[in-house]
Amino acid sequence: MTNHQTGRRRFLAGLGAAGTTALLSGCVTSTSSGKSSSKGAVTLQSNVSAPQAKAAMEDLVAAYAKKGSARASLNTVAAETFRTQLPTYLTSANPPDVYTWYPGSVADAYAKKDLLLDLDQVWNSSPDLKSYSKALHSLCTASSGKKVFVPATYYWWGMFYRRSNFAKWGVSEPKSWDDFLDLCDKLKSKGIDPIGLGAGGNTAWVASAWFDYLDIRINGAEYHRELLAGKHRFDDPEVRKVFDRWQELLPYFDPNGAAVPFQDATTTLLNGRSGMMLIGTFFADAAPKDALDDIDFFRFPVIDPKIPLAEEAPVDGYFASARTGRRDQVVDLMSYLATAESQEIYIKGSSGTVLPCNPKAKDAGTALVKKGRAHVEEAAEITQFFNRDSSDALQPTADTALTRFLAKPKEIDSILTGWQRDAEKIWNA
Repeated sequence: MTNHQTGRRRFLAGLGAAGTTALLSGCVTSTSSGKSSSKGAVTLQSNVSAPQAKAAMEDLVAAYAKKGSARASLNTVAAETFRTQLPTYLTSANPPDVYTWYPGSVADAYAKKDLLLDLDQVWNSSPDLKSYSKALHSLCTASSGKKVFVPATYYWWGMFYRRSNFAKWGVSEPKSWDDFLDLCDKLKSKGIDPIGLGAGGNTAWVASAWFDYLDIRINGAEYHRELLAGKHRFDDPEVRKVFDRWQELLPYFDPNGAAVPFQDATTTLLNGRSGMMLIGTFFADAAPKDALDDIDFFRFPVIDPKIPLAEEAPVDGYFASARTGRRDQVVDLMSYLATAESQEIYIKGSSGTVLPCNPKAKDAGTALVKKGRAHVEEAAEITQFFNRDSSDALQPTADTALTRFLAKPKEIDSILTGWQRDAEKIWNA
């Protein structure tokens, strides 16, 4: 067993993600009765805005209030608004107390600026967190050695489709890259756009999944992480190979895929106007209930069998502002969010397509979730997502480069040169 495989198995014992990058506008405040402290309710700033997932967060806040130790005020913000406003939230004079977001390099970037609360007290006192995997302990630890994050759930990315549509079209899941190209040809011959995208509007980041997967399939997860850390260049020949392969697929993409947000693209998928889509399970939080049992997925096709198999399984959860005036209440809320009870409440109230981080918590137990868990467990390497393996600051450079590539693929050389230049500004800041 390699060190990477050992790390992957340890990681799987406690992966986590709040499973929620859905983007619906609006703001909801939910406060519940309970013993109020002299300093008031803890403010929980959430980007969990898809209808089912937002309702699940409200259930979570209500359940916490029933514990009687404190209460939380939930403020739900559209995810892309949240993403752009997060640095402002954290640096404001009176910031929200707790936030839904990501661990790893993203949290560490904020921790290095002394913006995140030291959560060692939570990790040291919580019996739940002590049972989390060593990999999760590491993922939630900042460069300073302090814990700064409490993970909640995790989810996976894959090529999603509707089983009934594949059956109607007489096609099946591909087992190889050649099979995948053959599937695309068959769908296109039937007048169906084989691949949906959804990288338009304010969800340009969705295209990064294609870059991530092609890179980890061609160059491997280790190279991919090193690239995003600035140890390789975006204009290297290895990266050019990623785009050469991507260009093979461009004729199969929905021609409107780069113009519409992922919510519209997933509607097109569910309605059978496109065949499949590389997306995370969070899209199911906006899917009709009667469609959930028909949703299936397959692994992004292997390109080079010699490359260790990697999958994207992002972890989500919570961190807190270093400037909070409610430290004791924050510690209490964070401890609750680490429990099996809280994670099961979230899973039950949402689409149920995420997996709990707490090893004692039960998942939804559906066929899709069982397949998803096996999908992740079979991987030799786990990656998060472009910004999660790099930083929120680097994501816009990818958005710019990949949007240009989709529009003008023949300009790839100048696109990669520009991407490297923009990335260096971030790395050197």
